[in-house]
Amino acid sequence: MARAAEAPGGGVSIAHVVMIAAAAAMGGFLFGYDSAVINGAVSAIEATFRVSPTVIGFTVAAALVGSAAGAAIAGGLADRIGRIRVMQLAAVLFAASAVGSAVPFTVWDLAWWRVVGGVAIGIASVIAPTYIAEVSPPAFRGRLSSLQQLAIVLGIAISQLVNYGLAAAAGGSALDRFGPLQAWQWMLGIEVLPALLYFLLSLVIPESPRHLVRVGRDAQARRVLAEVEGGDVDGRIAEIRRALGTERRPHLRDLRGRYGLLGIVWTGMALSAFQQLVGINVIFYYSASLWQSVGVAETDSLLLSLFTSVVNIVGTFIAIALVDRVGRRPLLLVGSVGMAVALAVTSFAFSHARGSGDSVVLPQEWGLAALASASMFVLFFALSWGVVTWVLLGEMFPLPIRAAAMAVATATQWIANWLVTVTFPALSDWNLPFTYLVYTAFAVLSFAFVLRFVRETKGRTLESMAELAGR
Repeated sequence: MARAAEAPGGGVSIAHVVMIAAAAAMGGFLFGYDSAVINGAVSAIEATFRVSPTVIGFTVAAALVGSAAGAAIAGGLADRIGRIRVMQLAAVLFAASAVGSAVPFTVWDLAWWRVVGGVAIGIASVIAPTYIAEVSPPAFRGRLSSLQQLAIVLGIAISQLVNYGLAAAAGGSALDRFGPLQAWQWMLGIEVLPALLYFLLSLVIPESPRHLVRVGRDAQARRVLAEVEGGDVDGRIAEIRRALGTERRPHLRDLRGRYGLLGIVWTGMALSAFQQLVGINVIFYYSASLWQSVGVAETDSLLLSLFTSVVNIVGTFIAIALVDRVGRRPLLLVGSVGMAVALAVTSFAFSHARGSGDSVVLPQEWGLAALASASMFVLFFALSWGVVTWVLLGEMFPLPIRAAAMAVATATQWIANWLVTVTFPALSDWNLPFTYLVYTAFAVLSFAFVLRFVRETKGRTLESMAELAGR
């Protein structure tokens, strides 16, 4: 039977646990910032290097290739060298990517540094939810795990604010110079500051107690559990050891099941894929150039991107308030319905664009309709799939296979993200309304998937998740 959800034991401050989780979620902030900062620079990069939309799509998507690789290696690294060391590695890669991206010689140099940053994103996307789930008391795990998505959306919002501020300060365009560099170069390079903060924060938070038990450092695990959970610490150590079983280190072969992989792994992979196939990152990677493509001025398009990020934050706070109250599954179902309706309306609104090339115009009433429906799409995504997918991935896998399964599921997410990102420029040039109808179809399919395959995990301990795996 699943152990009942419990608050931390006596002498444990939930505020202290929140601070630990928030420090780990700084990787999510960098994930969001690095992913979205390119949004404000797309048009400037295209003009600077005189490249086609296809090359721009490849350059933007290059980070996602690195992200898939980073996600694939993160689980194994985390089990070998620990969660904290992996966070520090990600921080170094984020900083290197920021500096390299700010001063590229060619668009291909930029693409390479985007790959390096992508590796850091992939690592952070695995290690942050894994670590937070492993240091969180069951009664608060949903809300604490939601800090990962909150950090991501804050990173996205700050990147849009930085983009808007730098473009305005430089004269209104990302192509204008601000000191020795163009505004778009500052947009990419300023990421070195949060990367340094992430590294410093990783020096002051404790290692995961579950990793410490895995490597035989029970005394340290006992101290950390007393710090973050309290209660019967020795009983929790024994429970973790039982859940780990006799396996010393998980491997991909441990994920094999009846249909090639365990059912719970397929579920995690599908959750990850649907989160991306609804087209959410089109909004955050291309929204500035998207609005420009239907007649909105560059400065106004950056401001609209910032507004979208604020909506994203509001939706994330709603999810944090509800995820441990109403559960994971109901939020996913509501989100799928809301996204499908909003995407369909967005597609219909864009179908009213008139003109061609640089003279495309969206009539005011349909422009407002597109803005409202796109904002509703982001809101429904943020209060459901944006948060809940990360919460589920951090908690749904049995402990002996958690790192390996998390790596596979997260790599799937980045591959799906890459597929959407690299195809959007060409698809939108061909038929923008149809492109949004494709995303609408995936939102409808996501509802059917959750209804059939996703089981509720609210209130369960991590050690009880084997009951859901069908092993």
